[in-house]
Amino acid sequence: MRGLNGQSLSGRSSLVLTSAGTVVLVGTVLFAAGCSTGGTGLRDGGPARTESVSRNNQPTAAAPSGPVAPGHSPAAGTGNPLKKVDPVALLKADPKVSAEIKRDLKPCTGKEYPVDVSYGKITGSAVVDIVVNVLSCADALGRGSYVYRSDGGKYENVFADEQPPVYAEIDRGDLVVSKPVYGKSDAAAYPSGEDVITYHWNGEKFAEQDRVHSEYSNVGDGAGQPAPAVSPKN
Repeated sequence: MRGLNGQSLSGRSSLVLTSAGTVVLVGTVLFAAGCSTGGTGLRDGGPARTESVSRNNQPTAAAPSGPVAPGHSPAAGTGNPLKKVDPVALLKADPKVSAEIKRDLKPCTGKEYPVDVSYGKITGSAVVDIVVNVLSCADALGRGSYVYRSDGGKYENVFADEQPPVYAEIDRGDLVVSKPVYGKSDAAAYPSGEDVITYHWNGEKFAEQDRVHSEYSNVGDGAGQPAPAVSPKN
């Protein structure tokens, strides 16, 4: 690869002229990465990102262009619609989250909270929506699922399901909620069946679009299908 002056860029930093006319010093590795086929943005074919939450390792974002909710990370600027938040603070400040969930929302080990977060567009907003799943520490089964929509720099709870076990995901622009069904002798990891409910945003709220019920066989060692409400592993 050649620089602006035709010299090789290998082994040293180079000056790169940005589209805004600003000269920026970047490292060889970063410049080479920029010359590749390009990264991918958010996908709506599934969770854009799911991550366990540590209060000492909160995601960062660009400087805010307007007011943001207290205790939350600021929204990204124009051209980068991804908005990352502190989901623990978001849940604790939300009056729609039950007192029981808030009371039990504690780290499982160290400072790792049993919370999964996904970012994606499912309400038609210009800013990505946030799906938060609260899990149990003992068996990682979903205890509550919530969807937050950006509204004037604040976050509005537009969906909540606190009937465990439950786990919500983003699938092709819709909200998909999985609810395992257990028999009396079923182990937590092996339900007898599952309900998968698809919700679509109708402009004001999520409306049920489809519902699929599956029943699993317990052939073998009494183990059927793994519980879908268990937190996904990266």
